Amino acid sequence: MIVQEPASALAERVTVWLRPNRALSKRHLRRLVLALAAAALGTAWLGSFQGNVYAPLFALAEIPAVAFALGLAWRAGERGERITLDADALEVCAFPGGRAGTRFPSYWVRVQLRPGRGRQRLLLASHGRELEVGAFLADAEREELLRRLRSLLAERTGAGHRQTGSPDSGCKT
Repeated sequence: MIVQEPASALAERVTVWLRPNRALSKRHLRRLVLALAAAALGTAWLGSFQGNVYAPLFALAEIPAVAFALGLAWRAGERGERITLDADALEVCAFPGGRAGTRFPSYWVRVQLRPGRGRQRLLLASHGRELEVGAFLADAEREELLRRLRSLLAERTGAGHRQTGSPDSGCKT
């Protein structure tokens, strides 16, 4: 999920929040675990009446393992990144914890998509440093973020500086 604050790109400072898509709230996660536990216990109870005496023991071992795995997956949805852009710099901060804020001069930063690790990687690069952002986003969201960041950078720094010399640009070598 990509959220831009303020929504207008004309503001002096723009913050883009990146968060993975999360379908469940904490309350809904608890309800899901309780429903799965009830289904597992009901199936184990039915199995025990049909001669499988170990079914309830297996269900009692399975329920905490499934709850733990779902909790880990849910907590992974709390991670995110904040990209702050002003006239001087583009800063990326990961949360919770994670890497410290990384700053790039906004005039020199390049935003690009590169193939890697079985998916497209969105990289910010400047002065020999690269930083991947939005690794948890879907490919379509990464492409949207690429367009949005390029647009914001062009508005901040002037679109003309990103052009490279062409044969008819008047530069002699």
